[in-house]
Amino acid sequence: MAFPQSVRLVEVGPRDGLQNEPEPIGTATKLELIDRLGAAGIRHIEAASFVSPKWVPQMADHREVMTGLTRRPGVTYSALTPNLKGLEAALECGVEEVAVFGAASETFSQKNINCSIAESLQRFEPVLERAKEANVRVRGYVSCVLGCPYEGEIAPAKVAEVSKALFEMGCYEVSLGDTIGTGTPLKAKRMIEAVSRDIPMEKLAAHFHDTYGQALVNLYAVLEEGIAVIDNSVAGLGGCPYAKGASGNVASEDVVYLLDGLGIETGIDLDKLAGTGTWITQAIGRPNRSKVGVALAAK
Repeated sequence: MAFPQSVRLVEVGPRDGLQNEPEPIGTATKLELIDRLGAAGIRHIEAASFVSPKWVPQMADHREVMTGLTRRPGVTYSALTPNLKGLEAALECGVEEVAVFGAASETFSQKNINCSIAESLQRFEPVLERAKEANVRVRGYVSCVLGCPYEGEIAPAKVAEVSKALFEMGCYEVSLGDTIGTGTPLKAKRMIEAVSRDIPMEKLAAHFHDTYGQALVNLYAVLEEGIAVIDNSVAGLGGCPYAKGASGNVASEDVVYLLDGLGIETGIDLDKLAGTGTWITQAIGRPNRSKVGVALAAK
């Protein structure tokens, strides 16, 4: 299988990467992070999450972030909106793209969003209808596609079923999340094969966590299958709340280094990106989890 010529990277650091940080991070720091990511050539940045501050206090300044960012031409700034209330608030801030998230695991769905998979999909219908009215694109996330902290193995057919429901509901792209990072390359290939029977490959994205150190090899495996959209987080920001001490998202710098080495275009300046990773981890007092970032900083 030939690799894609170019890959679009979706930077989730400002949202997924920061949302579990225990200490409050200033809005100015978040805005500078978003701006630096744009300056490094990233064209898709998930900037905020319109959820209740009661559940995710770190994202309480979502309005200030969405209205305060300096929009660069050609860059999409998206926000997570799990329900209609969140969507309405995001629309007031001029958002151009939003995301909803479901799960491929019943138990995870119950524990994470307090409802069944079927109920979660029903809840998204009015969100997608309203977004369509407002001419705002919706991206769908499916979590636990390669394993669940409660159920263990997840059948590829289940992932395909949930993904198809989101796609048919109107999500322009479905991002497949290995939430606990337990996937391995063969599992990743089998899952992608199952999902791509119903959804065109160009409408799928890989959102792989690095908890077990498998994210890059899993990405290599799905690139071979034709995946051309990858979610990542600068400096590997974002732990996994379901695995104590575990790293979370795959580091953007490591992904860009891999893609550069494969001759796949990303349009991203790796040195600027690595500099951003060094800056943000120092700003929030966190270790830099990007191996490439650490190596470049040491030069």
